[in-house]
Amino acid sequence: MKLNINGADVEVEADADTPLLWVLREQLGMTGTKFGCGIGQCGACTVHLNGQPIRSCIMPASALVGQTLTTIEGLDHPVQQAWLEEQVPQCGYCQSGQLMAAASLLNNNRKPSDEDIGKWMTNLCRCGTYDRIRKGIHAASEAMPEPVLPMPDLEAGPPGGEAGPPEGETGPPAPADGGAE
Repeated sequence: MKLNINGADVEVEADADTPLLWVLREQLGMTGTKFGCGIGQCGACTVHLNGQPIRSCIMPASALVGQTLTTIEGLDHPVQQAWLEEQVPQCGYCQSGQLMAAASLLNNNRKPSDEDIGKWMTNLCRCGTYDRIRKGIHAASEAMPEPVLPMPDLEAGPPGGEAGPPEGETGPPAPADGGAE
């Protein structure tokens, strides 16, 4: 089966029900994604599927053909620098999953409240660094560049409105000199 991982198409041979986690770790040598519980509860195995977090220990690799996967090895996000600056990790085992979940949160909500963070960040940390994780997410939020909004279609006019001047009007008057400079 062919998977797109971190922007590259890779061919893997695995049984249809083989969890993505084992394909990543055993076949592709991508050991940044960790095994924690094997039942999708702890989040150590979190990766992105089309930009959204999933638990790779319970996701069959065969279900991901034609999808876009990002692992911790392919993550490029301000949350990584914030994690270092805020000294978030203690033992570090869960941190790849925490980073993946935090990056997805910030991609979906650029200015999350503590309540938003609590609802989104369901990954477990055995060391209990939840306050530092929250602080790291807020720091990354502040460091993220403002999103670039797409240019509106000027031909279509303003959203919800008609293009051009109202009926019966011809638009702004032409300059007296005909527009010549």
